[in-house]
Amino acid sequence: MRGQVPIDKWRDTRLTAAERAEALIPLMTLEEKIAQLVGVWVGADASGGGVAPHQADMAGVEWSDVIAHGLGQLTRPFGTAPVDPVAGARSLAASQAQIVAASRFGIPAQVHEECLTGFAAWRATVYPTPLSWGASFDPELIEEMAGRIGRSMRAAGIHQGLSPVVDVTRDYRWGRTEETIGEDPYLVGTVGAAYVRGLEGSGVVATLKHFAGYSASRGGRNHAPVHMGRRELADVILPPFEMALRLGGPRSVMNSYAEIDGVPAAADESLLTGLLRDEWGFAGTVVSDYFAIRFLQKLQGVAADAADAAGLALRAGIDVELPTVDTFGAPLIEAVKAGQVDEALIDRALRRVLTQKAELGLLDEDWRPLPGEPEDVRLDDEESQELALRLARESIVLVRNTGGVLPLTTGRRVALVGPVADDPMAMLGCYAFPAHVGPHPEHGLGIDIPSLREALGTLIPDLTYVPGCDITGDDTSGIAAAVAAAEESDVCVLAVGDRAGLFGRGTSGEGCDAADLRLPGVQSELVRAVLATGTPVVLVLLAGRPYALGPEFDAAAAVVYAFFPGQRGGQALAEVLTGAVNPTGRLPVSVPRDAGGLPATYLSPWLGRRTEVSSVDPTPAYSFGHGLSYTTFEWEPLDTGAAEWPVDGEVTVAVSVRNTGSRAGAEVVQLYLHDPVAQTTRPVVRLVGYARVPLEAGQAARVEFTVPADAASFTGVRGRRIVEPGDVELRFARSSSDAATPSVAAVPLRLTGVERELGHDRNLLVTARITREGAG
Repeated sequence: MRGQVPIDKWRDTRLTAAERAEALIPLMTLEEKIAQLVGVWVGADASGGGVAPHQADMAGVEWSDVIAHGLGQLTRPFGTAPVDPVAGARSLAASQAQIVAASRFGIPAQVHEECLTGFAAWRATVYPTPLSWGASFDPELIEEMAGRIGRSMRAAGIHQGLSPVVDVTRDYRWGRTEETIGEDPYLVGTVGAAYVRGLEGSGVVATLKHFAGYSASRGGRNHAPVHMGRRELADVILPPFEMALRLGGPRSVMNSYAEIDGVPAAADESLLTGLLRDEWGFAGTVVSDYFAIRFLQKLQGVAADAADAAGLALRAGIDVELPTVDTFGAPLIEAVKAGQVDEALIDRALRRVLTQKAELGLLDEDWRPLPGEPEDVRLDDEESQELALRLARESIVLVRNTGGVLPLTTGRRVALVGPVADDPMAMLGCYAFPAHVGPHPEHGLGIDIPSLREALGTLIPDLTYVPGCDITGDDTSGIAAAVAAAEESDVCVLAVGDRAGLFGRGTSGEGCDAADLRLPGVQSELVRAVLATGTPVVLVLLAGRPYALGPEFDAAAAVVYAFFPGQRGGQALAEVLTGAVNPTGRLPVSVPRDAGGLPATYLSPWLGRRTEVSSVDPTPAYSFGHGLSYTTFEWEPLDTGAAEWPVDGEVTVAVSVRNTGSRAGAEVVQLYLHDPVAQTTRPVVRLVGYARVPLEAGQAARVEFTVPADAASFTGVRGRRIVEPGDVELRFARSSSDAATPSVAAVPLRLTGVERELGHDRNLLVTARITREGAG
């Protein structure tokens, strides 16, 4: 039980959070200090009585022992096993009461959960994956979604969310591509910052993942080494983290599992302290990715034992070990007592942890485990589902539409074929609770997830359905039935793709990497056989990565891409296919033509594109930013008189966009920078701004971008970020391929002045202003 301790200062809410933390640290023993730097992984008891009965098997420690000196964090009480939300909230509150009662200072634990596609809890709304966020090109909607996710987490007693992922996709074979927002740093940064604002605005600590380089692993293999130059790191990988930090305000960062040029991120002081804190000014907590500190010893060979790993991580700048007590337990205590680790490092981490706990109210005398009553916890309400549906609708990409096959019209015989067509799990990413936690047949999915077959069947009553094959495996016996169904129909909707899972349990997701970009199993054979019937085919991909759509798929009359669109994704897809919803999504990643070639994003210099000196053509089938609509738009560049652009100034460029079709739609205006001559090789084009522009039929809008010269900066030959004087172009385009050979407008400009070096305070945002005109 707690003894009498001085509480006049660290409990005093009139002091700043930092002052309260500073007052508490000298009162604590070494064991009490280190207890605040660890999490413990226990599930909530379904009875509502506290931690799960078998928690010792998971945590590796006895509950009474681990909380005797206090506890820093509780790991995933809702995301471990199916627990009714009300019972889970009661259980968490009971566990917190035990933590408070057991330790001398009575400080509750900070509780974290995953929230990448919504609160990762049973019976919680599942939203579309981050690739779908990127496809929407709608940061405002992402901020709204994150705010709703955060409020549901706070109601259940959660303080910290392990999202968003702001890794930039570099190799689509990587299983965690589905968790990324896309392949462009500006898109990832702006959308990621919006998510952070939403989550933090709800009172939940956002955690940026994974700092840094994780998505650039060799061969697209999870945890594989990363070999990149400092310019790729500085110009592609780091900007989204910088944008999310400055434009979003997250209070936590999680290290990457990656090793860059032989240095694991979890042990990289120059990254976690030198760059993140000293240069960028980050003042929050750095939490370890799960087991990353132990990996320094077991997988990366830079630490001799657990104590050595703990010391390396602390010196680098990691404050909290997750998910459970390991190297920061007895090994670290013994190392400090033996003089192998300086206690000042413990105090440094503790100061950050206690400051954040004070900010969250966890040091207050009147702290309550829940903001309301457990009975008030509802995680899948109508408003949340409607928001998930809105995002799903905005994220679906119409990639191809020839001969007017879409939208599907009444009176035509429609066959629905494919292994993901009647699979609710095909809507979910690997961090959605049903996919992440694994099957619990006795509990069910916990939420209603209409499949494409179910949703499309409500709009097309006489729909014929044949699966054709499985998502994985080599059984082709069902293909003949699929061919027959297609031959007997006027149009065939062919749905192929992925099932998300973890570490080999799926075809997409963490640890589910791909050797190449062919569709899993025998799905390619199914596609070829159905296309050979001559029946018009609408190819629908429900996937977590872009799969190659080479010449063998050119016979498809239409192609629609959905990146795990969430629990209402089936409805959204059905609405797009039948024309009830006009598609507005744009590709956040390029779709390759060649399944076997080295995947490459659009951010390539000239020699990374098609050339006469190589027989391999890396040109994608469909480029980043591409997407079609059921209406038409005309663009007209507007002369803003811009010609010179000071290296320390800004320039304004504008375009007029008119909806010339017969129905409402939304155009995504993209602005790219082309720098023809620079002191280092540069991407042919790169995105520097965008605007989503909804327009009624006949309506026009002026879209004006104000572009700071800082947007033209890059890492120069001396390793510093610069704005270099010289000729450049700002190009309005509908996709990155349009920008590479501008078909709409190119605004020639000359950056004037002397070379200018930039720091962390540079202007990161290109602002867009939309002025709508009446329909005409």
